[in-house]
Amino acid sequence: MSLLRPISKIAFTASLTDEARRARDRLAKRYGDAPSHEADAIVALGGDGFILQTVHDHLRDGCPIFGMNLGSVGFLMNDYAEEDLPERLATAEAAVIHPLKMVAVTQEGETAAAIAVNEVSLLRETRQAAKIRILVDGKIRLEELICDGVLVSTPAGSTAYNLSAHGPILPIDSMLLALTSISAFRPRRWRGALLPHSAQVRFEILEAVKRPVSAVADHTEIRNVTAVDVAEDRNISITLLFDAGRNLNERILNEQFLP
Repeated sequence: MSLLRPISKIAFTASLTDEARRARDRLAKRYGDAPSHEADAIVALGGDGFILQTVHDHLRDGCPIFGMNLGSVGFLMNDYAEEDLPERLATAEAAVIHPLKMVAVTQEGETAAAIAVNEVSLLRETRQAAKIRILVDGKIRLEELICDGVLVSTPAGSTAYNLSAHGPILPIDSMLLALTSISAFRPRRWRGALLPHSAQVRFEILEAVKRPVSAVADHTEIRNVTAVDVAEDRNISITLLFDAGRNLNERILNEQFLP
């Protein structure tokens, strides 16, 4: 899906590197720099981590975000170029992403919520393996997973931590979530599951005091959790823009054929 509409107001944001800041200054001088709440599109200059930060900063704005890579991997970014930027934005292909909402309860009985574009991961805090019960839509699916951790990934995040943990790569329009173990000890052969995007996932931490676990939604960490609920938040829609012919589905598909 392409925007195919004029782009007259662009907001620029940049990571903290000197290269990104200099690029922002050049682009703002050339195209102007609109306030983000008035912009037709936001251009983020940096790497994948920075565009995720930009998405979190503008979750409720509804403004499309176009990343230009001045970082390292740049999986979610487009090539950096200063020419014809309004035309690139107008013909860019859009990927609409719905993030995950995490609600965690701590050992102190406090509740904390956070949003994840990539994944929600549970990780052991000490040398001892975590013990975690997994429920899907209220039904116990795994009574006890002994592991370093476990995560739930969106399709957009399936090529990030999820892939490193040997989880499946999901097409952006697959309407699925990946439930992936991290160094599972028991059941030794369990590597995870594919879930419908509507699934309600609950993690209950067993022996939480002896085997403490933290819950991480992208870059928000809640320590010493006892239970974590994860579900897709359809009330939030994030639009990422990609140069024509290099959309996110194509990138995810191509990732599966890399040597």
